[in-house]
Amino acid sequence: MQSHNQLIKKLMRRPGVRAEVERLEREESALLDALLKARQAAGLTQAQVAERMGTQAPAVARLERALASGKHSPSVATLRKYVKACGKRLVLRVA
Repeated sequence: MQSHNQLIKKLMRRPGVRAEVERLEREESALLDALLKARQAAGLTQAQVAERMGTQAPAVARLERALASGKHSPSVATLRKYVKACGKRLVLRVA
């Protein structure tokens, strides 16, 4: 029986799988960049964003870290709260 890591390595050798994983990583990286730029442009710390969202600073840190790692996809509602806390609005587009 294969371990989880062995299975991942095997799947990543498939061109279609690798391309899809890389595409998702690029999208999540672009989203994280946009969120961090919004927070920076607003001059806010994670703690200040958290306060405006009605949560704690560690939750904002986890959100940003999750996007950086690609291990968790936050809900649209959470993203909306984050950008609203930064004085922005969330715009989704299907292309």
